[in-house]
Amino acid sequence: MQWEDVRYFLAVARQGSLSGAARTMAVEHSTVARRIEALESSLGLRLFDRLPRGWRLTAEGEELVTLGERIEDEALAFERAAVGAGTQTGRVRVSAPPTLVSQFLMPRLAATRAQWSGIELEVIGETREANLARREADIALRMGRPQSLALAARLIGKVGYGLYGRREWLEKPPHEWEFVSYDHSMRNVPQQKWLEDYAGGRRFALRSNDLAAIVSAAAAGLGVTFMTHYLARTQPTLVRLAPDEGPPSREVWLVLHPDVRRSPRVRLIADLIVGIFERDAALLT
Repeated sequence: MQWEDVRYFLAVARQGSLSGAARTMAVEHSTVARRIEALESSLGLRLFDRLPRGWRLTAEGEELVTLGERIEDEALAFERAAVGAGTQTGRVRVSAPPTLVSQFLMPRLAATRAQWSGIELEVIGETREANLARREADIALRMGRPQSLALAARLIGKVGYGLYGRREWLEKPPHEWEFVSYDHSMRNVPQQKWLEDYAGGRRFALRSNDLAAIVSAAAAGLGVTFMTHYLARTQPTLVRLAPDEGPPSREVWLVLHPDVRRSPRVRLIADLIVGIFERDAALLT
Protein backbone atom coordinates (compact mmCIF):
# COMPACT_ATOMS: atom_id res chain seq x y z
CA MET A 1 0.00 0.00 0.00
CA GLN A 2 1.25 3.49 -0.90
CA TRP A 3 0.43 6.75 0.88
CA GLU A 4 -0.42 8.38 -2.45
CA ASP A 5 -3.19 5.83 -2.93
CA VAL A 6 -4.69 6.85 0.42
CA ARG A 7 -4.71 10.48 -0.74
CA TYR A 8 -6.70 9.52 -3.82
CA PHE A 9 -9.06 7.44 -1.68
CA LEU A 10 -9.78 10.44 0.57
CA ALA A 11 -10.26 12.75 -2.40
CA VAL A 12 -12.92 10.49 -3.92
CA ALA A 13 -14.57 10.00 -0.52
CA ARG A 14 -14.82 13.78 -0.06
CA GLN A 15 -15.86 14.66 -3.60
CA GLY A 16 -18.12 11.69 -4.28
CA SER A 17 -16.94 11.29 -7.87
CA LEU A 18 -13.88 10.61 -10.00
CA SER A 19 -14.20 13.93 -11.81
CA GLY A 20 -14.39 15.91 -8.56
CA ALA A 21 -11.39 14.09 -7.11
CA ALA A 22 -9.47 14.58 -10.36
CA ARG A 23 -10.03 18.34 -10.20
CA THR A 24 -8.88 18.41 -6.58
CA MET A 25 -5.76 16.38 -7.34
CA ALA A 26 -5.12 18.15 -10.69
CA VAL A 27 -4.89 14.85 -12.60
CA GLU A 28 -6.94 12.92 -15.16
CA HIS A 29 -9.90 10.95 -13.83
CA SER A 30 -8.33 7.78 -15.24
CA THR A 31 -5.40 8.31 -12.88
CA VAL A 32 -7.77 8.51 -9.91
CA ALA A 33 -9.54 5.31 -10.98
CA ARG A 34 -6.22 3.51 -11.37
CA ARG A 35 -4.99 4.55 -7.90
CA ILE A 36 -8.25 3.48 -6.25
CA GLU A 37 -8.11 0.11 -7.97
CA ALA A 38 -4.52 -0.32 -6.82
CA LEU A 39 -5.49 0.44 -3.23
CA GLU A 40 -8.47 -1.91 -3.31
CA SER A 41 -6.27 -4.64 -4.75
CA SER A 42 -3.58 -4.20 -2.11
CA LEU A 43 -6.17 -4.22 0.72
CA GLY A 44 -8.35 -6.94 -0.73
CA LEU A 45 -11.40 -4.72 -0.14
CA ARG A 46 -13.97 -2.92 -2.24
CA LEU A 47 -13.96 0.67 -1.02
CA PHE A 48 -16.53 2.26 -3.35
CA ASP A 49 -19.74 1.32 -5.09
CA ARG A 50 -19.50 2.62 -8.67
CA LEU A 51 -22.88 4.25 -9.28
CA PRO A 52 -24.09 6.18 -12.35
CA ARG A 53 -24.26 9.45 -10.38
CA GLY A 54 -21.00 9.05 -8.50
CA TRP A 55 -18.94 6.80 -6.28
CA ARG A 56 -20.33 5.91 -2.86
CA LEU A 57 -18.29 4.50 0.01
CA THR A 58 -18.94 0.91 0.95
CA ALA A 59 -19.25 -0.03 4.62
CA GLU A 60 -15.58 -1.06 4.55
CA GLY A 61 -14.64 2.23 2.91
CA GLU A 62 -16.51 4.26 5.53
CA GLU A 63 -14.60 2.49 8.30
CA LEU A 64 -11.28 3.42 6.71
CA VAL A 65 -11.98 7.14 6.08
CA THR A 66 -11.21 8.22 9.65
CA LEU A 67 -8.00 6.19 9.72
CA GLY A 68 -7.03 7.58 6.31
CA GLU A 69 -7.54 11.13 7.61
CA ARG A 70 -5.28 10.35 10.57
CA ILE A 71 -2.59 9.17 8.17
CA GLU A 72 -3.12 12.34 6.11
CA ASP A 73 -2.81 14.57 9.17
CA GLU A 74 0.47 12.93 10.16
CA ALA A 75 1.84 13.21 6.63
CA LEU A 76 0.92 16.89 6.44
CA ALA A 77 2.49 17.50 9.86
CA PHE A 78 5.65 15.84 8.54
CA GLU A 79 5.64 18.14 5.49
CA ARG A 80 5.10 21.26 7.63
CA ALA A 81 7.92 20.22 9.96
CA ALA A 82 10.21 19.74 6.95
CA VAL A 83 9.38 23.25 5.73
CA GLY A 84 10.04 24.64 9.20
CA ALA A 85 13.47 23.02 9.26
CA GLY A 86 14.36 24.25 5.76
CA THR A 87 16.62 26.98 4.44
CA GLN A 88 16.15 30.29 2.59
CA THR A 89 15.86 28.40 -0.70
CA GLY A 90 12.85 26.55 -2.05
CA ARG A 91 9.19 27.28 -2.69
CA VAL A 92 6.88 29.53 -0.67
CA ARG A 93 3.17 29.62 -1.46
CA VAL A 94 1.12 32.72 -0.63
CA SER A 95 -2.69 32.90 -0.71
CA ALA A 96 -4.34 36.34 -0.85
CA PRO A 97 -7.36 38.17 -2.31
CA PRO A 98 -6.84 38.55 -6.09
CA THR A 99 -7.04 42.34 -6.37
CA LEU A 100 -4.85 42.90 -3.34
CA VAL A 101 -2.27 40.64 -5.00
CA SER A 102 -2.34 42.12 -8.49
CA GLN A 103 -2.79 45.82 -7.74
CA PHE A 104 -0.91 46.27 -4.47
CA LEU A 105 1.30 43.42 -3.29
CA MET A 106 3.00 42.01 -6.38
CA PRO A 107 4.51 45.24 -7.83
CA ARG A 108 6.09 45.95 -4.46
CA LEU A 109 7.18 42.41 -3.73
CA ALA A 110 8.77 42.15 -7.17
CA ALA A 111 10.85 45.22 -6.37
CA THR A 112 12.45 43.29 -3.47
CA ARG A 113 13.46 40.30 -5.61
CA ALA A 114 17.14 40.64 -4.74
CA GLN A 115 16.27 39.82 -1.12
CA TRP A 116 14.58 36.50 -1.95
CA SER A 117 16.55 35.39 -4.99
CA GLY A 118 16.79 31.79 -3.78
CA ILE A 119 13.03 31.40 -3.37
CA GLU A 120 10.45 30.28 -5.92
CA LEU A 121 7.35 32.25 -5.01
CA GLU A 122 3.92 30.86 -5.80
CA VAL A 123 1.11 33.39 -5.33
CA ILE A 124 -2.52 32.27 -5.44
CA GLY A 125 -5.15 34.97 -5.84
CA GLU A 126 -8.34 33.60 -4.30
CA THR A 127 -11.30 34.76 -2.25
CA ARG A 128 -11.65 31.52 -0.30
CA GLU A 129 -9.58 30.81 2.80
CA ALA A 130 -6.74 28.42 2.02
CA ASN A 131 -6.38 25.55 4.47
CA LEU A 132 -2.94 26.09 5.99
CA ALA A 133 -3.03 22.82 7.93
CA ARG A 134 -3.33 20.96 4.62
CA ARG A 135 -0.44 22.90 3.07
CA GLU A 136 -2.67 24.71 0.57
CA ALA A 137 -0.49 27.73 1.36
CA ASP A 138 2.41 28.65 3.63
CA ILE A 139 1.25 32.25 4.14
CA ALA A 140 -2.27 33.64 3.85
CA LEU A 141 -3.50 37.23 3.78
CA ARG A 142 -7.05 37.45 5.07
CA MET A 143 -9.55 40.29 5.24
CA GLY A 144 -10.46 39.89 8.88
CA ARG A 145 -9.07 38.16 11.92
CA PRO A 146 -8.93 34.35 11.57
CA GLN A 147 -11.19 32.42 13.92
CA SER A 148 -8.88 29.45 14.44
CA LEU A 149 -6.72 29.66 17.56
CA ALA A 150 -4.40 27.04 16.03
CA LEU A 151 -2.97 29.59 13.55
CA ALA A 152 -0.44 32.34 14.13
CA ALA A 153 -1.91 35.66 12.99
CA ARG A 154 -0.72 39.27 12.86
CA LEU A 155 -2.62 42.43 11.97
CA ILE A 156 -0.57 44.11 9.23
CA GLY A 157 -2.82 46.85 7.87
CA LYS A 158 -6.24 48.14 6.94
CA VAL A 159 -7.87 48.60 3.54
CA GLY A 160 -10.09 51.64 3.08
CA TYR A 161 -12.99 52.12 0.65
CA GLY A 162 -14.75 55.06 -0.93
CA LEU A 163 -17.44 55.99 -3.43
CA TYR A 164 -15.89 56.52 -6.85
CA GLY A 165 -17.05 57.46 -10.33
CA ARG A 166 -16.26 59.84 -13.16
CA ARG A 167 -16.28 63.56 -12.37
CA GLU A 168 -19.47 64.01 -14.41
CA TRP A 169 -21.48 62.47 -11.59
CA LEU A 170 -20.64 65.48 -9.43
CA GLU A 171 -22.66 67.60 -11.86
CA LYS A 172 -25.80 65.63 -10.98
CA PRO A 173 -27.63 65.66 -7.65
CA PRO A 174 -26.97 62.46 -5.66
CA HIS A 175 -30.60 61.34 -5.98
CA GLU A 176 -29.99 60.94 -9.75
CA TRP A 177 -26.88 58.80 -9.35
CA GLU A 178 -26.86 55.29 -10.80
CA PHE A 179 -24.66 52.50 -9.52
CA VAL A 180 -22.54 49.57 -10.67
CA SER A 181 -21.82 46.77 -8.26
CA TYR A 182 -21.42 43.08 -7.59
CA ASP A 183 -24.31 40.80 -8.46
CA HIS A 184 -26.39 38.94 -5.90
CA SER A 185 -23.85 36.14 -5.60
CA MET A 186 -21.78 38.64 -3.57
CA ARG A 187 -24.67 40.00 -1.51
CA ASN A 188 -23.06 38.87 1.77
CA VAL A 189 -19.86 40.84 1.19
CA PRO A 190 -19.86 43.64 3.83
CA GLN A 191 -19.04 46.39 1.31
CA GLN A 192 -21.82 45.21 -1.01
CA LYS A 193 -24.35 45.33 1.83
CA TRP A 194 -23.24 48.89 2.56
CA LEU A 195 -23.68 49.98 -1.07
CA GLU A 196 -27.15 48.42 -1.29
CA ASP A 197 -28.20 50.38 1.80
CA TYR A 198 -26.58 53.58 0.52
CA ALA A 199 -28.23 53.33 -2.90
CA GLY A 200 -31.66 52.83 -1.38
CA GLY A 201 -34.15 52.85 -4.24
CA ARG A 202 -31.79 54.34 -6.81
CA ARG A 203 -31.08 52.47 -10.04
CA PHE A 204 -28.29 49.97 -10.60
CA ALA A 205 -27.08 50.20 -14.20
CA LEU A 206 -24.87 47.11 -13.95
CA ARG A 207 -24.31 44.15 -11.66
CA SER A 208 -21.46 41.69 -12.18
CA ASN A 209 -19.49 39.02 -10.36
CA ASP A 210 -16.35 40.32 -12.09
CA LEU A 211 -14.54 43.12 -10.27
CA ALA A 212 -12.62 44.09 -13.42
CA ALA A 213 -15.92 44.62 -15.25
CA ILE A 214 -17.23 46.80 -12.40
CA VAL A 215 -14.07 48.92 -12.39
CA SER A 216 -14.15 49.31 -16.18
CA ALA A 217 -17.82 50.28 -16.11
CA ALA A 218 -17.27 52.90 -13.43
CA ALA A 219 -14.20 54.26 -15.24
CA ALA A 220 -16.29 54.55 -18.43
CA GLY A 221 -18.97 56.55 -16.61
CA LEU A 222 -21.69 53.93 -16.35
CA GLY A 223 -22.25 54.49 -12.67
CA VAL A 224 -20.98 55.04 -9.14
CA THR A 225 -19.45 52.22 -7.10
CA PHE A 226 -17.47 51.52 -3.96
CA MET A 227 -13.81 50.69 -4.45
CA THR A 228 -10.62 50.31 -2.46
CA HIS A 229 -8.56 53.47 -2.49
CA TYR A 230 -5.49 51.69 -3.85
CA LEU A 231 -7.48 50.30 -6.78
CA ALA A 232 -9.17 53.62 -7.55
CA ARG A 233 -5.75 55.28 -7.82
CA THR A 234 -4.96 53.05 -10.80
CA GLN A 235 -7.90 54.55 -12.77
CA PRO A 236 -7.16 58.12 -13.92
CA THR A 237 -10.79 58.89 -14.83
CA LEU A 238 -12.13 58.10 -11.36
CA VAL A 239 -12.55 60.61 -8.54
CA ARG A 240 -13.86 60.19 -5.03
CA LEU A 241 -17.40 61.53 -5.13
CA ALA A 242 -18.33 61.67 -1.46
CA PRO A 243 -15.25 62.00 0.78
CA ASP A 244 -17.26 61.41 3.95
CA GLU A 245 -19.04 58.33 2.62
CA GLY A 246 -17.82 54.80 2.08
CA PRO A 247 -17.91 51.26 3.48
CA PRO A 248 -15.99 50.66 6.70
CA SER A 249 -12.33 49.77 6.31
CA ARG A 250 -11.29 46.13 6.68
CA GLU A 251 -8.34 44.66 8.51
CA VAL A 252 -5.66 42.66 6.71
CA TRP A 253 -4.16 39.79 8.70
CA LEU A 254 -1.08 37.76 7.84
CA VAL A 255 -1.65 34.15 8.87
CA LEU A 256 0.80 31.25 9.25
CA HIS A 257 0.60 27.72 10.54
CA PRO A 258 2.84 27.48 13.66
CA ASP A 259 4.74 24.54 12.13
CA VAL A 260 6.04 26.60 9.20
CA ARG A 261 6.63 29.95 10.91
CA ARG A 262 10.13 28.76 11.86
CA SER A 263 11.06 28.24 8.21
CA PRO A 264 13.70 30.79 7.14
CA ARG A 265 12.23 31.19 3.66
CA VAL A 266 8.64 31.51 4.90
CA ARG A 267 9.74 33.96 7.58
CA LEU A 268 11.64 36.01 4.99
CA ILE A 269 8.64 36.40 2.68
CA ALA A 270 6.34 37.10 5.63
CA ASP A 271 8.66 39.85 6.89
CA LEU A 272 8.85 41.42 3.42
CA ILE A 273 5.06 41.47 3.15
CA VAL A 274 4.73 43.04 6.60
CA GLY A 275 7.26 45.70 5.60
CA ILE A 276 5.34 46.51 2.41
CA PHE A 277 2.10 47.03 4.31
CA GLU A 278 3.84 49.19 6.91
CA ARG A 279 5.59 51.42 4.35
CA ASP A 280 2.56 51.94 2.12
CA ALA A 281 -0.16 52.04 4.75
CA ALA A 282 -1.25 55.48 3.55
CA LEU A 283 -2.03 54.15 0.07
CA LEU A 284 -4.40 51.58 1.53
CA THR A 285 -6.34 53.81 3.88
